[in-house]
Amino acid sequence: MRLDFQLVLLRRMADHNPDLVEDARRTLGASIADMREANKRWQAMARSPRSRSAAARYRSVLGPPGSETPRQVGDLECTAWQWPLSLWPDLRFEVLAGPGGAVWNEWLVRAPGAAAPSLLAYDDLAPWSCTVDEAARAFAPARPLEGTAPTRWGLALTMPDGRQVVAEFTWGLLQRTAVIGGPR
Repeated sequence: MRLDFQLVLLRRMADHNPDLVEDARRTLGASIADMREANKRWQAMARSPRSRSAAARYRSVLGPPGSETPRQVGDLECTAWQWPLSLWPDLRFEVLAGPGGAVWNEWLVRAPGAAAPSLLAYDDLAPWSCTVDEAARAFAPARPLEGTAPTRWGLALTMPDGRQVVAEFTWGLLQRTAVIGGPR
């Protein structure tokens, strides 16, 4: 099932980085038809009138989390569930679950103990090089932007050279950037 889930993640990323997705799909030993079918099953499960909660869906597809950690988000308490994925060994798929198992967030994050990328300049922001949190910390203060789909996020960043950049993420992993102003 984790293979299918990784294919679901890749399906949404293919809109921005088809070459990276193609390489990743081959690494997983999956065909384009396998990716389409995995996505079709995921969408059917998510949209079913008898659909399980998002928390139950992740647990049924990914199994028990590799780790469960209590986390404080502002005044709210939640639990961070993380699962390893073979395609991204330095990342974990993380679900933030609130009271009653409500899913607040779901995305890829850096694995505990894994080396974070060195993000010092615009050229360091290559596709799949970093997560939302890493880019936000490296180029603080970052301003969140509305994504174009539920699994997409954006950040407005200011580079050290003054350039204004929009970074787009899918499932929490950087997909592309665009310079929108400032010195070049």
